Amino acid sequence: MELTRAKFEHRGFSHSYLDSAPGARDRPVVMLLHGFPDTAAMWKAQIDTLHAAGYRCIAPDTLGCGESDIAPRVRDYNAIRIAGDRAALLDHLGIDKAHIIGHDWGAVVAWFFAAYHPQRSNKLLVMSVGHPTAYGRAGFKQKLLGWYTIFFQFGGLAEYLLSGEGRFSLRKVFATHPDMDEVMQRLREPGRMTAALRIYRAGLLPILIHRQPRVSAPTLAIWSDGDRFLTEEQMLESEKYLDGSWRYERLSGHHWISLLQPERVNQLILEHLS
Repeated sequence: MELTRAKFEHRGFSHSYLDSAPGARDRPVVMLLHGFPDTAAMWKAQIDTLHAAGYRCIAPDTLGCGESDIAPRVRDYNAIRIAGDRAALLDHLGIDKAHIIGHDWGAVVAWFFAAYHPQRSNKLLVMSVGHPTAYGRAGFKQKLLGWYTIFFQFGGLAEYLLSGEGRFSLRKVFATHPDMDEVMQRLREPGRMTAALRIYRAGLLPILIHRQPRVSAPTLAIWSDGDRFLTEEQMLESEKYLDGSWRYERLSGHHWISLLQPERVNQLILEHLS
C-alpha cells in the first residue's frame, strides 16, 4: 500500500492530507487526526493495518502542521474551526460519513467533529484526551499536569524556550516522544513552532470556560497509565457527556500510546470499528 499525499483549498488555505485509497467508494472511511507536536505521518502503523482490513484511511495535517499552510491569525486555529476543516475535507472527497480517530489535540478535534457534525460521524475513537467539557472541569491534578498549556500562551517566549536545549525546551517537556529529533527539525522551520502552538492559544480558553455539546457516536476511549500530561479522571468523566455507547481501555505506556503499542492499539481499533 502506497499512501497518496494530496491537498485541497478551504478557508483560503491549502490543507494537506494522506489517503490510502484515493477515489475508492467500496471501502468504509476512517479519518485519523493527529495532535501536538505531530503530523499525519504519526498514523502510518494504523493506516497500514486499517487499509489491509479493507478501510480507506484519510489523515490530514492540521492547519499549520506538516505540509498544510501556516495561517496568520490565532483564531484561525480554533479547534471547532479545525473540526470544520475535517468536514470540508469529507465534502471535497465526496464522503458522507467516516469513523473518527484522534490523539491529543486530534482527540479534541475528534470530539468536536462528533459533537458539531454528528451526521458525518460513524464511530469515534479517542486517545489520551477526554470530552472537552470533562477536561475543562477536571480537578487540580489535571490543571497541575497541564501547566505547559499556560506556558504555551506566552507568544515569543514559549517559542524561544521550546526551541532551545534548556529545562523548558520541547525536548525536555516532551521527553517521552519517541522521535524528538524529527520533531525538533520540523518545528525549527520558519513559522512552524508558532503555528503548532496556536491551537493551544486559540482553543484552551473556550475549552476551560464553555460547556460543549454531547456526543452520540459510539465511543472507545484509550488512556495510558504513564501519561505525564493527562489524568485518567478527565477521560473517565467523558462518559457523562455521551449519548452513544462507551467503552474504556487503560493501557500501559506513555502519552504517545499509538506509537508505543501499535499492535495493541490497532487491535482495539479494529474491534471497535467492526
